[in-house]
Amino acid sequence: MRTALLQSSGRPGSVEGNLKVLDEAAGRAAAAGAALLAAPEMFLTGYAIGDDIARLAEAADGDSADAVAEIAGRHGVAIAYGYPERAGESVFNSAQLISADGVRLANYRKTHLFGCFEHDHFEPGEQPVVQARLGGLTVGLMICYDVEFPENVRAHALAGTDLLIVPTAQMHPFQFVAESLVPVRAWENQLYVAYVNRVGQEGEFEFVGLSTLAGPDGVARARAGRAEELVFADADPALLTASREANPYLTDRRPGLYGSLV
Repeated sequence: MRTALLQSSGRPGSVEGNLKVLDEAAGRAAAAGAALLAAPEMFLTGYAIGDDIARLAEAADGDSADAVAEIAGRHGVAIAYGYPERAGESVFNSAQLISADGVRLANYRKTHLFGCFEHDHFEPGEQPVVQARLGGLTVGLMICYDVEFPENVRAHALAGTDLLIVPTAQMHPFQFVAESLVPVRAWENQLYVAYVNRVGQEGEFEFVGLSTLAGPDGVARARAGRAEELVFADADPALLTASREANPYLTDRRPGLYGSLV
């Protein structure tokens, strides 16, 4: 499945502006034959926007979700994007996947909040594995810091995830996560990881870019630089099958030995 990664911080504080960026990227992705466009963490509003997070937060089926569904349907490309989700009095750091015909397929709430900023503005999610079927693959959602916990990604592997989409706001000096950890997660769990980051200075944070789609063989199929960029790579079911047959990590596990971990 041809996948486009939108490495961009968009227009922090402007939902309207970010929808325009997403629309333009969806057009480019569709023209290049992509079936899926993935955008970064908190893309619809911006990340480092302080109390505007709560002000701009919307329900999973709110106006912005409808706008993204319209963009997806018009261009014929599925879209995964990050946004602040309001549910009652709570606000979650969420990611949503919408199909190429504008249907909401999955919504995920970040389970591991990073640093004081996120703990001050969000509640943590409680469902680590959220999946949907897309383009013949089982697609899972996760957000940024979540991928750094091996248990989280292993849970997806055991649940049958083929492509794990990870909208991200990865900042300096943690670029080794994109460069080294993400390909290892893909290899040790025998799945694809699409890790799509913000870029540039935003408030107190410097986002490092380096978005990547890593394969089950540990190879980065695409690697962005440090500027705004739309990069493409394929999540190939044939390679996935061959890699899983050759790599016995999941079948050689001995879960009875690991009980003390939890």
